[in-house]
Amino acid sequence: MTTSTLAAPAVVVGRGRRRRAPRAGVWAAAAFLLAVTVIAVAPGLVAHGSPDLTDAVAALRPPGGGHPLGTDANGRDMFTRIVYGTRPSVLAGLAATAVAVTGGTLVGLLAALGGRVLDEVAMRLVDILLSLPGLLLALLVIAIVGPGTLNAVFAIAAYTLPGYARLVRAQTMVIRRSGYVEAAVSLGLTRAGIITRHVLPNAFAPLLVVATIEVGTALVAASSLSFLGLGPKPPAPEWGAMLSAGRDYFSVAWWVAVFPGLAITLTVLSVTVVGRHLQRRVEGRLS
Repeated sequence: MTTSTLAAPAVVVGRGRRRRAPRAGVWAAAAFLLAVTVIAVAPGLVAHGSPDLTDAVAALRPPGGGHPLGTDANGRDMFTRIVYGTRPSVLAGLAATAVAVTGGTLVGLLAALGGRVLDEVAMRLVDILLSLPGLLLALLVIAIVGPGTLNAVFAIAAYTLPGYARLVRAQTMVIRRSGYVEAAVSLGLTRAGIITRHVLPNAFAPLLVVATIEVGTALVAASSLSFLGLGPKPPAPEWGAMLSAGRDYFSVAWWVAVFPGLAITLTVLSVTVVGRHLQRRVEGRLS
């Protein structure tokens, strides 16, 4: 029996282990996101009680007893507030991504299909927006339109939109030169029909993958704006605002800041893991 024969099973086992480990991570991330979705839709199924109920006697109690994650400076239950803060925190990231994807798709299509002049104008505006730091651009938008949840969504969308526009433009430029589009033109299919039947469906797969990954970025941006006091107004539960309030008590009550930060971190990490997995699947199909 040769050395190569003995080594072969070890290689197979090693590959199997490497495959199982990432797959387990993806399933764990997907399960966590499913739990986050259920909590966002129906927080009352997990936490019973009001997130704004105060109790001065129970202020800054450590985790344990009737408060599994402790209480904040006003005696409010941290577990309940984190659960009820899931909806505004996650929805802000999803809404900002949806607005950015919609706007970026329109800009990208206009740039790719609207002629050279429109392409140059649109892309130069996109380049200007991309040259600005993302959070700085969001703060500039909020300085113009004012703070608030809805304005924060549009501020985040403003600095993520250019990336989607460039992606859609690049995909459209490739698709419009493909053989099946040329065949559709020769058969007399209208411009609108070509866009809806050929361009958008073929550009949607990579756009969906990037959007999935960027949800995490948008969620972090939304939490950052709330951390700065530019999101939902107190006492509304929101992870970024809770993290900001907890930093003043970190030396005496670490749980007030740690658990909201952990919720943000785990959610963003799970979104990234699932998004990267989808990206590998899509790239494997396209290759």
